[in-house]
Amino acid sequence: MKLGYDKRAGKTWSLVSWKSREDPSPGAFSIEHDANESSQIFNLQGPNRYWTTGVWDGQIFSQMPEMRFIYMYKYNISFNENESYFAYSLHNPSILSRVVLDVSGQVRRLNCYEGTHEWDLSWLQPKTQCEVYAYCGPFGTCTRDSVEFCECLPGFEPRFPEDWNLQDRSGGCVRKADLQCVNESHADGERDQFLLVSNVRLPKYPVTIQARSGMECESICLNSCPCSAYAFEGEECRIWGGDLVNVEQLPDGDSNARSFYIKLAASELNMRVSSSKWKVWLIVTLAISLTSAFVIYGIWGSRFRRKGEDLLLFDFGNSSEDTSCYELGETNRLWRGEKKEVDLPMFSFASVSASTNNFSIENKLGEGGFGSVYKGKSQRGYEVAVKRLSKRSKQGWEELKNEAMLIAKLQHKNLVKVLGYCIERDEKILIYEYMSNKSLDFFLFDPAKCGILNWKTRVRIIEGVAQGLLYLHQYSRLRIIHRDLKASNILLDKDMNPKISDFGMARIFGGNESKATKHIVGTYGYMSPEYVLRGLFSTKSDVFSFGVLLLEILSGKKITEFYHSDSLNLLGYAWDLWKNNRGQELIDPVLNEISSRHILLRYINVALLCVQESAEDRPTMSDVVSMLGKENVLLSSPNEPAFSNLSSMKPHASQDRLEICSLNDVTLSSVGAR
Repeated sequence: MKLGYDKRAGKTWSLVSWKSREDPSPGAFSIEHDANESSQIFNLQGPNRYWTTGVWDGQIFSQMPEMRFIYMYKYNISFNENESYFAYSLHNPSILSRVVLDVSGQVRRLNCYEGTHEWDLSWLQPKTQCEVYAYCGPFGTCTRDSVEFCECLPGFEPRFPEDWNLQDRSGGCVRKADLQCVNESHADGERDQFLLVSNVRLPKYPVTIQARSGMECESICLNSCPCSAYAFEGEECRIWGGDLVNVEQLPDGDSNARSFYIKLAASELNMRVSSSKWKVWLIVTLAISLTSAFVIYGIWGSRFRRKGEDLLLFDFGNSSEDTSCYELGETNRLWRGEKKEVDLPMFSFASVSASTNNFSIENKLGEGGFGSVYKGKSQRGYEVAVKRLSKRSKQGWEELKNEAMLIAKLQHKNLVKVLGYCIERDEKILIYEYMSNKSLDFFLFDPAKCGILNWKTRVRIIEGVAQGLLYLHQYSRLRIIHRDLKASNILLDKDMNPKISDFGMARIFGGNESKATKHIVGTYGYMSPEYVLRGLFSTKSDVFSFGVLLLEILSGKKITEFYHSDSLNLLGYAWDLWKNNRGQELIDPVLNEISSRHILLRYINVALLCVQESAEDRPTMSDVVSMLGKENVLLSSPNEPAFSNLSSMKPHASQDRLEICSLNDVTLSSVGAR
């Protein structure tokens, strides 16, 4: 039979388990082909995922490697306008084969060979309880060779003790003591701490961010309340937000064994130290560690400052005493009344000017509404981008301070780095890392250059921007809303890796609620409807901008490209194709190497979910990262996007006058309708 969908008849082909071994009425389990055409098969327990085959790679399902060594079967996966299905047959017609969904949820393949009258078990999935999705629930660990399959992670206890004693472990575990960040009653108490969990298969669905050391990785998790655990290996920092699922305790010597650190309340860790001897040992160890950390930090800090001073061969000794005093005064003004949490190198104007050949036109990289950007180079060969604010620019001390402080505090591979600043008389300058491939719009919207952005590169850019936004919204020390995300603010390094830039209008956000403003900044088409029409912004505002950017990357078309025709804008155009099952027509014609149509449609689906009119309907960036990176995440159907017709693209005339501006200080902007 076929496992899938008959689109013409609106019929689903699926397998359903019996209610019990004696009762053939429909049971709790079913096997269905993915409705979103991700070429995988789900084993569902009611509406919940129980197990999956993994994605079809053209030969086998990723979670069923044994398929590669069984040559008696011939598999067939088909997607067309009439039906989508998976089927199999046998090369030897004398063999009978059947697939059975057992009442326990196991999928079994049975074969009957010629001359015999018995069914032999060929394979079954899942093989053990530990392979079942979230079998031990949140914060539970599964051990294959144990009488008690499930246990709670250290510092946790069963959520439902009665069910747990009856062998129903699906409810998982809860913390014995609340973390400091979620319990205001002990907000002034000891900070949360971490406990090492060793010899395990790591939890599902981590987020990977950039960190220079395990200490920095730990700090990122500690300062983010949703972060439950972290792991640092090599130069890769992985953090988990929310519940931890599918942690499996592995036997000694298992090559798949890893370690991670779980966040616990300080009181819970103190309880685990039972004797004064251990307490003394812990205090001594911490003292030594902290002392070493301060020494290392001091050495690193001095090296960083020296690197900054050497970067452009800036010699502060060449400045006059008056100038130095003036610079110090302006620096104090810049961070007046605040604790200076970052140590940015300050360079003299003479040094900056020399590095850019006196700000020559040959060194000019681009020009925006608040000044120009130049390429700087020292005698040692260091290349930087120098952002010189215009003397007529409306961006003043506040915006300069905002951008310098924000970027200096942010550490992520998909965010541009600020290396220093210069404040001398009426000059205000920021110095960034140099991005050799300019910005995304330089390639994306140029017919002669767009072919450089092949499908693999575009996917890397999409995923990188998503990871950068997720870091801003959830994992940075401060929740930050960018408010001006667009193609020209995505810079590309020498390997075409993306970095989000231009934080002049970014805002620190304290909670999940929306904030209101009458000072609207951004670019029409990228701004969410609640922001344009009511001045309300939240993290969902950036999600909307990301959805527009994603459609532009997929189609190679600007959001404004349809203004000079009778057609709708890009959002309306994409929606019209989607609802008429013609989504594949949106793809940029230069992309001819996309092998899987369902991957393209999945990306379009994610983009349309991001640009829905209601902010509540849009996913979070955490959801977006999961939907882009994990094909087993089911996608919902999007509603009609905001601004899908031209009449809704402008604010109402009855509104108070809103100031609209766009920040683009690193690249050359093209003039177009906004």
